[in-house]
Amino acid sequence: MELKGERLIPAPIEKVWAGLNDPEILKACIAGCESLERSGDDAFTALVAVRVGPVSAKFKGNLKMSDVKPPASYTLHFDGQGGVAGFGKGSADVQLTPEAGATRLGYLARAQVGGKMAQVGSRLIDAAAAKITEDFFAAFEAQVAPPPAEGAAAEAEAAPAAGGSKRVWWIAAAVVLIVAIWWLKR
Repeated sequence: MELKGERLIPAPIEKVWAGLNDPEILKACIAGCESLERSGDDAFTALVAVRVGPVSAKFKGNLKMSDVKPPASYTLHFDGQGGVAGFGKGSADVQLTPEAGATRLGYLARAQVGGKMAQVGSRLIDAAAAKITEDFFAAFEAQVAPPPAEGAAAEAEAAPAAGGSKRVWWIAAAVVLIVAIWWLKR
């Protein structure tokens, strides 16, 4: 299966790259993410609770980056096991391009899934994948976007500050997890 898309992130490329590589930011942005920990150079382990229609499971996965070209691109390889609910494995190519003070993030993910989640109807899977993707990007943008304009200074003081960003490959991890979930639903 293949999942392709792009998103314009209202932040400079360096900040987007840093955010994609920050485990804390990614953990906060991935719905159901219970843990995201470094397991080696450019490698992480993750535990994510997922529900698609009647099927729910906790997926334990491994993520490994390759072909890293900061702050422009990388490839993320992933595999995850959710017990009888299923499995997912594959890779995602992530590209960042500066665009008028913002960053265009493009991704192409390829995955294989199996188990119960693979038997859920494609409409349900597509809807869940769309929601997971939208929720991730909304949360990620809130983490890396610049502070509000001067006119909203009072609101900015009342609201908690957005988190900083440190590493870019975590966004790829999120995209891969989203793709794995999407594939499991197909």
